[in-house]
Amino acid sequence: MVESGQRSSVVEFGFSNPDRPRLGLEVVDLARLTSRLTASTLSTVHRTDFHQLFLITGGLGSLMVDFVDHACEPGTLVSVCPGRVLRLPRATDGPLEALMVLFTDTFPQRLAAVRPLLSPFSQVAWTVPSEERPALTGAVRELMAEYHRAVDEPVTIALLRQLLGALLLRIARLPSDGPPAAHEDTYAKFQHDLERDFATTRNANDYAARVGYSLRSLNRACQAATGRSAKALIDARVALEAKRLLVHTDLPASAIASRLGFTEPTNFGKFFQRETGDTPGAFRDRERISADDAPAE
Repeated sequence: MVESGQRSSVVEFGFSNPDRPRLGLEVVDLARLTSRLTASTLSTVHRTDFHQLFLITGGLGSLMVDFVDHACEPGTLVSVCPGRVLRLPRATDGPLEALMVLFTDTFPQRLAAVRPLLSPFSQVAWTVPSEERPALTGAVRELMAEYHRAVDEPVTIALLRQLLGALLLRIARLPSDGPPAAHEDTYAKFQHDLERDFATTRNANDYAARVGYSLRSLNRACQAATGRSAKALIDARVALEAKRLLVHTDLPASAIASRLGFTEPTNFGKFFQRETGDTPGAFRDRERISADDAPAE
């Protein structure tokens, strides 16, 4: 990982493989990765322009993705897509052990079955069933072993792509919290429109019209996928973007309100407090205090 140099509370990292600079893949254990990062980077929120897979193999801890803490224990798998914000895993009981696979968006094969896994809407965390853990862990270790071999020849790079594809296919067939097949297309269309237009409209009827369904049908698909209504998901997405902007930038709350389509800063403040329980200022201050409390190097 390489820091972008942009000054903000969220550090930006671009993909940089220190061992094999021309390869868009790195397979490393958590201990080795953390040994080359600063204490502040380990403790603060950051975002990357590449994919990250964490397979927890030992210890207990937590990993924050988009301001949600995910408990980590052996068998936990976490996937972080580009653009999401995260804080690297923190141990809560003894040392935390994990295998990590880092890769650029262009490195994997274009496999239709894994496209949802690599999308901005992908599932973040799984508890890998005990019967699947040996095979999944073995797939990561096989990829790691091949990664540590010489990779200058095209055949080895092709093999790495194949092995990464096989690993992603194994993940794609894990039990999913996604929508049932009957609602998959409706929910997927809604997700894409929401990602494009959340700063333009927060009206659920607008999204229903854009995806070509009644609001009742859209709500049914959203409930099946997430247990929440379309309106609740719209508001949650706007609140998430507000959190990202509050932590990632120094923009005043009034500018963030305008960027997210609020005509009055006071309306944004009421919306944010209703969604999160915090005022925008209190949320920003708490996250930045957390960053300032990072242990000294």
